[in-house]
Amino acid sequence: MKNSSRGVVDPFIVMDVMEEARQAEEAGRSIIHMEVGQPSTAAPESARAALAEAMERDPLGYSVALGLPELRARVAQHYADKHEVQIDPSRVVITPGSSGAFILAFTALFDAGAKVGVGEPGYPSYRQILKALDVTPVGLQTSAENRFQPVSSDFAELALDGLLVASPANPSGTMLCRAAMRELIDACNAQGISFISDEIYQGIEYEGKAVSALELSDDVYVINSFSKYFSMTGWRVGWMVVPQEHVRLIERLAQNMFICAPHASQIAALAAMDCNEELEGNLEVYRKNRELMIEGLPKAGLSNFAPPDGAFYIYVDVSHVTNDSRALASEILAEVGVAVTPGLDFDPIRGGQTLRLSYARATGEIEEGLRRLQRFFER
Repeated sequence: MKNSSRGVVDPFIVMDVMEEARQAEEAGRSIIHMEVGQPSTAAPESARAALAEAMERDPLGYSVALGLPELRARVAQHYADKHEVQIDPSRVVITPGSSGAFILAFTALFDAGAKVGVGEPGYPSYRQILKALDVTPVGLQTSAENRFQPVSSDFAELALDGLLVASPANPSGTMLCRAAMRELIDACNAQGISFISDEIYQGIEYEGKAVSALELSDDVYVINSFSKYFSMTGWRVGWMVVPQEHVRLIERLAQNMFICAPHASQIAALAAMDCNEELEGNLEVYRKNRELMIEGLPKAGLSNFAPPDGAFYIYVDVSHVTNDSRALASEILAEVGVAVTPGLDFDPIRGGQTLRLSYARATGEIEEGLRRLQRFFER
């Protein structure tokens, strides 16, 4: 059977690493997971309890395409509480994870052949989803001096149709300050470029508060998720805030592409938004783990990285060791049982010289992982 050229996208390497790690564990080896971009904690207890109760009284059939009205209203309240921004709940779209939001956003905003700037290093699925939609991802080679975030001069001459930014970012964990976000939004407005802000790691912040693009403009798409801060990766529920005039456009696409986000997950997500004490407890674990990583990685000879502002990753330069990060990651897994992600996932040009290390697991696992990495690099 003939294949579509749209289906020819690169693999998501971290998923391959996860499978290698799973096979090693199945064979009886002890593996420390620093490859996985997800919390090791379950969804908040009250969220699980709310779903259990709902399942006893409700068949949980389809919700409306844009999501449960009470969840959309609660997301709007989140922006009032956390960002002092008043958002009409009608602009909130509940999606099947942030991945569903990206598909909806890219389909709504860009025709085939459009060009969308994405910072590199950056989340690899941006590029692959764009390619699958016949939209051209344009890699913007960000610099360590700009903490791996794009600046307007990176795309001034590129005639882009869209720009996608992430703050906090994956894999670097760095954030855009208010002035930097403002510069990018203003540059996009001046050039007629659609602006999309990936904010799925907001809430996981350490030394400053993340800025939402909605604090600066209504003429943006903002994407968020219950996966990271709310510890609900496998539940596949996220949200998007779009300009008022785009709501019906998104609704029609969502009706046809997804029908709705999982009803059960929406019930749990609504309850999760009020589980502040438990969620802040998770954040304290990440905070401690971050300190361990910043102190411990230089002891393993890995000192070239930008300390993360948020998320739960450190993006490490290993150019003094290799130009083949995938081979290095396989070697680390085979020799000391630590699973890490090659930088090639995030930067196809320079990623052979970098690794992403996640510190989302329990603190004891992070301590053991650092001991093993030190042993490996002492060779």
